[in-house]
Amino acid sequence: MRAFVGYGGGDFTLAHGAAYFVAQHDQRIYRQELAGGSPRPITPAFGAASTPRVSPDGRWLLYVHTYEDVDALAVVDTAGKHWPTKLATGSDFYMQPAWHPEGDQIAWIEWDHPNMPWDGTRLKLAHLAFPEGGLPVVISATVEAGGPDTAIYQPEFTPDAVSLLYVSDHSGWGHVYRRHLVSGEVRELTEGDSDFGEPAWSQGQYRVAALPGGAAIAVRSKDAFDSLTLIHSTGDLTDLSSRHAGYTSITQPAVSPDGTRLAFIGSGGQQPPRVVVMELHQRPPVVTVIRRSDPEITPRDVLSEPRAISWPSFDGEPAHGLYYAPANGSFVGTGAPPLVVLVHGGPTSQARAAWSAQVQFLTSRGYAVLYPNYRGSTGYGRDYMLKLRESWGIFDVEDSRAGAEYLVREGLADGSRLVIMGGSAGGFTVLLSLVRFQGFYRAGVSMFGVSNQFTLAADTHKFEARYLDTMLGPLPEAAAVYRERSPIFSANAISDPVALFQGDIDRVVPREQSDSIAASLRARGIPHEYHVYEGEGHGWRKAETIEKFYTSLDRFLRQYVLFA
Repeated sequence: MRAFVGYGGGDFTLAHGAAYFVAQHDQRIYRQELAGGSPRPITPAFGAASTPRVSPDGRWLLYVHTYEDVDALAVVDTAGKHWPTKLATGSDFYMQPAWHPEGDQIAWIEWDHPNMPWDGTRLKLAHLAFPEGGLPVVISATVEAGGPDTAIYQPEFTPDAVSLLYVSDHSGWGHVYRRHLVSGEVRELTEGDSDFGEPAWSQGQYRVAALPGGAAIAVRSKDAFDSLTLIHSTGDLTDLSSRHAGYTSITQPAVSPDGTRLAFIGSGGQQPPRVVVMELHQRPPVVTVIRRSDPEITPRDVLSEPRAISWPSFDGEPAHGLYYAPANGSFVGTGAPPLVVLVHGGPTSQARAAWSAQVQFLTSRGYAVLYPNYRGSTGYGRDYMLKLRESWGIFDVEDSRAGAEYLVREGLADGSRLVIMGGSAGGFTVLLSLVRFQGFYRAGVSMFGVSNQFTLAADTHKFEARYLDTMLGPLPEAAAVYRERSPIFSANAISDPVALFQGDIDRVVPREQSDSIAASLRARGIPHEYHVYEGEGHGWRKAETIEKFYTSLDRFLRQYVLFA
């Protein structure tokens, strides 16, 4: 079970006693009765499907479909007797379809190149008709919110069928809005310098759960820490963070049909992800763990907690991030610790106060970790995010270095033992930092890092095909910028030890991006390691690969940082 629209996500749903899921091998949607029996396909075997959503009466299945780089919103009957039909076409991308409780309306998010979903999207609302013996058809569709410079996230109808909830960054922050479906009145329900949305990198992401009676529960992000907020039908807000202590990263909130329980995936700095259920009306609050993703046998004194920090960058503007101190109760260190600057991917993303096995691997071995949310990261308002437009390779590089310098000044890091590490867009920042700041970092670690912006623009998948238009500028006009921000053209300036890690079937950042850097390092005799993992794509999925990666990483850092 794994959907392949864009970066994936939206793999399954449950409704009316059945599970509907996207099979990895053929990308068809299958129906599986929860009572037992064999799954059976209800969509044909072409293209890829995602985000199945069942109508309230259980008759119809709404989903996102892509075939030969043409996306659509489609519908099929839940028995799979009809050939699917398209309900919405013409836009480049579709996401987050939702049914009205009465089944006669649907809502969704759509957008077009060159925008990414955090740049600007449209919220569409459509009325349906139901021809005798056929599938539903759209009789009218209107844009209710959003546009090229306003990002809308997750439409959600209220159970009373009166309103449509959604997140918009129109005010400069991602806040929750409610639109009355009859009067058209729109009300902003949340406010302040916090975000209730997030960059929609994948299908099937959700941050808001509607409750019966017009209330809702939404995930609020402040300084990279998540908490739950109860939005009353009156518009009043109640902070629920005291009821989920330890869960500082919260995803996929879902309310039970009777509105008495909330399920979500929660994790924290010292807490691996869990599926938990919160009883909403019990006092004192009761939170029950349903499933654990990890045996949770590691002692707490070996785990580090994140701390939100800010620092001035090279031009005086503030940058933000998370700091993790070394943590291992079995050892005592002296002096300031070595520091790993761990750069997040994206680049339009955020390092959050979530469980990170990678961070804990490092901090338990004596390294401090800085997780910079450089200018251009999300979670600090739209203006902060937009600072990376045409500045990728500037603010990420400079803010990461400034953060390391700040920690050295504060006595929280050893300036002679600094490492920069990251994957994908973070790997790009690693390589460009080694080009520009020779000798500042003792070593660099790049995982499937971008080295050539020209080939990235030409070879990447549809979802990111025009991403660089905003990050660097459109081609051919910005060709000089692409060359300047491509580490491969300045690779002869890299003189510090480098560890490169790459999956051989990566379709987001193809292997050639790392091959070219390795060739330059090898030709000049620069100390380096290059590990290519067979059968791996954009990140590691196999247990044996993960074990090999951490073994190699530990050995590399010991040789070139700890004992150099």
